[in-house]
Amino acid sequence: MDKADFVWVSISTILVLLMVVPGLALFYGGLVRSKNILSVMSHVLVTFALAILLWFAYGYSLAFTDGNAFFGGLGRMFFSGMYDIANDTFELSGSIPELAFASFQATFAGITCALIVGGFAERIKFSAVLVFMALWMTFAYVPVAHMIWSGTGLLSGEALDFAGGTVVHINAGVAALVAAYMIGPRIGYGKEAMQPHNLTMTMMGAALLWVGWFGFNAGSALGANTQAALAFFNTLLATAAAIFAWVIIEWKAKGKPSLLGAASGAVAGLVGITPAAGLVGPVGALIIGLVTSAFCIWGVNGLKRLLKADDSLDVFGIHGVGGVIGGILTGIFNAKPLGGPGLETMAEIPYQVWLQIEGMLITAVWCAIVTFIALKIAALLTGGIRVEKDLERQGLDITSHGEQGYHL
Repeated sequence: MDKADFVWVSISTILVLLMVVPGLALFYGGLVRSKNILSVMSHVLVTFALAILLWFAYGYSLAFTDGNAFFGGLGRMFFSGMYDIANDTFELSGSIPELAFASFQATFAGITCALIVGGFAERIKFSAVLVFMALWMTFAYVPVAHMIWSGTGLLSGEALDFAGGTVVHINAGVAALVAAYMIGPRIGYGKEAMQPHNLTMTMMGAALLWVGWFGFNAGSALGANTQAALAFFNTLLATAAAIFAWVIIEWKAKGKPSLLGAASGAVAGLVGITPAAGLVGPVGALIIGLVTSAFCIWGVNGLKRLLKADDSLDVFGIHGVGGVIGGILTGIFNAKPLGGPGLETMAEIPYQVWLQIEGMLITAVWCAIVTFIALKIAALLTGGIRVEKDLERQGLDITSHGEQGYHL
């Protein structure tokens, strides 16, 4: 065991936890209306906790042990065989305890599920969220993680995804979009103002996401090494570039640069650099940040109008679109002639880009089918996935959780 590697991966695990609780909870909480802040925060917190429990029970085993093209085996259920506490012996995964690797990956499963919450915020039953998330993690997240990251899955060794552009962001983005279609728009959507109720809170959440994302990306090097250093700086640079790109484009188009735009740009840049973080040079990271941000602006405006889906907090527009753009550009800037550490020649780029697109398409189709079926099952088991209209108008904080975020 390398102690430095173990410490870095442990710190990175804590940083990913910071991304979710409190980061994502604050980011999403500020974006909804005040009557639903506790509801969306509850969804984020409890969904994350549920994912950790399922990961311990069987998720890790099915994702990261040897098996077929889509699932691993059951040899690591409840982390069996990973350690012998009585004799102080722990199995290693590379240079760190497998228990540390499994803990790190648990937070990835958790944040992916929590991201989806933004697609159906302000109108879904809490019970339906729990049933849906349990099914979705089991049959969407776990097999996609296995396919790309296990070493024995369908796409292992083909699609480049350093820290989860496809496994996390495209997966969550597609799920949020399908859910938004199936659940339907919020009452008054397109007719009433549904502005974020607390942009100060959203800014705090975005800042915590950026801080935590260094663990997400640089931690995916799984050690205190040069690849972690590269991923660390690329995460810093791409995000800064994306913030400026969003602000300048919005300033030009709307006449004023908004804080919401800057915060959205930060998340777009973070999503875009995720698949590329340790696989491209800094110049590539800079371009990825700029380009991804520009596409995500279109994703939350033009594309959203074309799709006509009430993806409440723009999960698909930023995570789905950003994951696609970042994944494609990873296939390009991974090449050594463009400053990356991977492909030897420019001639290899088209094939690698195709592998990137193939992995995204397989993930998107698989995820969409699982999301559709999981929501249908959740509806059957909970008597419908959506709250009644009167309860939705009153707000989910009071009607679903019996409490208020604010007392005037």
